[in-house]
Amino acid sequence: MECIKNEHTNEKIYYKKHKSGLNIYIMPRKGYTNSYAIFGTKYGSVDSEFRVPGEDKITKVPDGIAHFLEHKMFDQPDGTNVFDSFSRFGGNANAFTSFNMTAYLFSATGHFEENLKVLMDYVQKPHFTKESVEKEQGIIEQEINMYDDNADWRVFFNLLGCLYKNNPVKLDIAGTVESISKIDDELLYKCYNTFYNLSNMTIFATGDFDAEKILSIIEGGIIKNNPFDEEIERVYPEEPKEIASPYKEVSLSVAMPKFMIGFKDTDTGYGGEKLLKKAIETEILLQMIFAKSSPLYEKLYGDGLISPDFYSEYSSQIDYSYTAIEGQSANPKAVYETIIDYLDELRENGLDKAVFERAKKVIWGNYVRSYNDIEDFAHKFLTEIFKDINYLNYYDTYKNISFDDVKRRFTEHFDKQYSALSVVNPV
Repeated sequence: MECIKNEHTNEKIYYKKHKSGLNIYIMPRKGYTNSYAIFGTKYGSVDSEFRVPGEDKITKVPDGIAHFLEHKMFDQPDGTNVFDSFSRFGGNANAFTSFNMTAYLFSATGHFEENLKVLMDYVQKPHFTKESVEKEQGIIEQEINMYDDNADWRVFFNLLGCLYKNNPVKLDIAGTVESISKIDDELLYKCYNTFYNLSNMTIFATGDFDAEKILSIIEGGIIKNNPFDEEIERVYPEEPKEIASPYKEVSLSVAMPKFMIGFKDTDTGYGGEKLLKKAIETEILLQMIFAKSSPLYEKLYGDGLISPDFYSEYSSQIDYSYTAIEGQSANPKAVYETIIDYLDELRENGLDKAVFERAKKVIWGNYVRSYNDIEDFAHKFLTEIFKDINYLNYYDTYKNISFDDVKRRFTEHFDKQYSALSVVNPV
């Protein structure tokens, strides 16, 4: 295995690319009682149109199929459920589907090797039948209906629908009742055989264990050795710079209006260090502008426009990125206008270099603290790998970010014409 070391945190990660194409990352953590493994594929809800390596035709599948496939992976041929296998060894297992990845994971305080074998086994052995798919359609239909009434879910996807005209990130990860009704076992196998090819997958394991021993278990559990010779071609519709709509509101059962303000990133189409640099620049800006120590927050809170639950986050991907600011307010439109006015003042008067220096240190502190939570770190590491970023080398990019870089990024990103407001009002 190749040893990758972070000279600033002294952490080590061991890496090997298996002949199957699987990327294997192992991070020993001496003294930790909890161990964790996450087995992911670069396949999410946005990947509904693609060309399989070796085929000429483009395949189009129903929205929500990646999430549907994740649900079905827990079924076993003998009728049992994978969770029962993990329970025998004290493992706490779960899975999730996001816009760009699907991951299967477990945490354990003991019997890590046995749990790892279960993880390696079931993710490589799909079992779909016509009857089980029809049963799952009813279950996911209930889940979709539940999320339709979830205020946090609706304010988020309504914002994405405002920011994006064509990009499938605006579509619900679970799909719609209509779209999942078109899913069958053949389509599930088609998507599985395409995106669950080990050359499109990565496993990350971390805990107090011997790296070589864990590597032998992972390699011993690999049953597929047919890596693709070329990349899976993912087809996304062309997305214009312009937003789809500046405002969207709905009414649900909430005590106070929820809002989410978004800024669409128009600079996309790349990953790697360039994407990481842009993400760090934006995170520094969010700390400078929206942190609870900022003048903007003090004004919003002092004027009674927001509650303490006020957050900002930048989501970066190769084909789309956006900033989202969320909270609760009796007057969301006033919050939006106050933020836009404040950004205009910063644009006119300039950013404060001293504030930049403090914010940059905070961002570095957040990175260092991320090592303390092994589950969060593993998830972050895997997410970044699928964007061609080695999260362990964060400092190499971070150290070169200048005040001028952040000023340029501010002018580029926080533009009112690329912003939108989503609101959920009380019924």
